[in-house]
Amino acid sequence: MKPFRERNPVPIGAIGLAVILGMLVLAFNASALPFLNGGNTYHADFADAAGLKSGDDVRIAGVKVGQVTSVKLDGAKVRVGMKVDSGMQVGPQSRADIKIKTLLGQKYVALTPVGAGKLKTDIPLARTTTPLDVTQAFNQLGRQAGQINTSQLATAFDTLAATFKDTPPYVRQSLEGLRRLSTTVASRDAALHQLLARANGVTQTLASRNAEVAQLITDSNLVLQTVYNERVVIHRLLVDTAAVSKQLAGLVRENRAIIGPALRNLDQTLGILRRNQTNLDETIHLAAPFIRDFTDVLGNGRWFETVLWNLPGGLTNGCLKVGSTKICPPPLTVPGGAQ
Repeated sequence: MKPFRERNPVPIGAIGLAVILGMLVLAFNASALPFLNGGNTYHADFADAAGLKSGDDVRIAGVKVGQVTSVKLDGAKVRVGMKVDSGMQVGPQSRADIKIKTLLGQKYVALTPVGAGKLKTDIPLARTTTPLDVTQAFNQLGRQAGQINTSQLATAFDTLAATFKDTPPYVRQSLEGLRRLSTTVASRDAALHQLLARANGVTQTLASRNAEVAQLITDSNLVLQTVYNERVVIHRLLVDTAAVSKQLAGLVRENRAIIGPALRNLDQTLGILRRNQTNLDETIHLAAPFIRDFTDVLGNGRWFETVLWNLPGGLTNGCLKVGSTKICPPPLTVPGGAQ
């Protein structure tokens, strides 16, 4: 037998690459190998998917035993694939029900093993159910309640109570309670019909406004997302507001000794002004003519301008003669030396 170093390396390399590729394929598809997946695959037909999706739980008696592997439309029904642990016994008459797992609408498949042996075919529609439709239930309740003859029901309960009047006291009390209940139902027949009609109207309105309700929820989510994104700004605003209020409180506390006397003095000053308001008004009234005339005197720039009346002697050639004294103004000097 030739050693490997003497053989042709090309076929050896090709065989090695083929083996590596085969091992990679097996590694990526290990869950599909029947001897490695550790579970059995079953299928069930449902009238509708009811929100079930791949990856949801499969449970027996409330215990998780597998998961949903596929949800596919098969004509007018939905074919659901399930992988169940190999240790679970699923008989040929087993049932499958889609049930609600959480309030948010998550679903799971509840298997009910029935029969001896092993399930080898699909679970048919006759042995599967989906969650109850609340709107449909309310509509059906309204129709059924509308068909009840309340008067005959009350008469039947009255007849039943009279028939069992000689029975022991606890039986008579039970029947009497039923009679009162039927009487109450009969007396509230119109109110019950109105309530059920309005409930039906509410469900129909919600069904017709499905798009608006969905948009409202989306907009509410957008508002909450915006508030969440602006939480840093809001936090900083609240922190700064608290700091400003603290600074104002400190300012008032530090200047209380100055602000208090200043406010008291201001109050005293205002009191004095209020007591002398009449005098102030009279002063302003009397000062108005003086201010007007004084303004006329000073209205020519650097010069004072005034008029003196009835002086003795009068003016001669621009000079004032007082007794034997003559007072003349100084000559006016203009630019250029001219007088």
